[in-house]
Amino acid sequence: MIKGKRKYQKLSDNELAQLFKEKPSNEVIGEVYLRFGHLMMGTCLKYLKNKQEAEDSVMEIFESLPEKLKNHSVSHFKSWIYMVTKNNCLMKLRKKNIPTSEINDRINISSEDFLNEKVTQENQIKVLEIAIDSLKEEQKEAVKLFYFERKSYQEVSELMQLPIKKVKSAIQNGKRNLKLKLENNDHFKSA
Repeated sequence: MIKGKRKYQKLSDNELAQLFKEKPSNEVIGEVYLRFGHLMMGTCLKYLKNKQEAEDSVMEIFESLPEKLKNHSVSHFKSWIYMVTKNNCLMKLRKKNIPTSEINDRINISSEDFLNEKVTQENQIKVLEIAIDSLKEEQKEAVKLFYFERKSYQEVSELMQLPIKKVKSAIQNGKRNLKLKLENNDHFKSA
């Protein structure tokens, strides 16, 4: 996949999943991989404890995704792909005749890690929302439109009825001000 502008990057995860289900082209698969490959690899590493096996599992899962998507109605793609990955790993562990107690230990550790990560992400989101709300109105609106609604500079310019230069400046200043507000926050120190 070519770096730079990605054809499907503006699609939501669920729109991307639907497109992947209907037409799994290399570009669509590449976008799915860019968004979720790290999640899948991390999950496989947690369960399988072997990099080569984890990489092989991710490839196997990608090969099976179009068929799995045809057979399932998916409303939250990220959660669904996590469960598909986890189940793939558990099946591999069972085939290797790993004792149930060891599999359960891996599940418990992974579930605990996942929950801790989720709590950390939720706390970061809350702190980020507060920081964004403390920006000047123009910066706040421009940042939200550009980063969260994935609007282009031109679209933000039209929505805010501002020249593009002023939009770019508001986004850049907003981003810099956010960085200053967040860099001393405990929730973002390890991020």
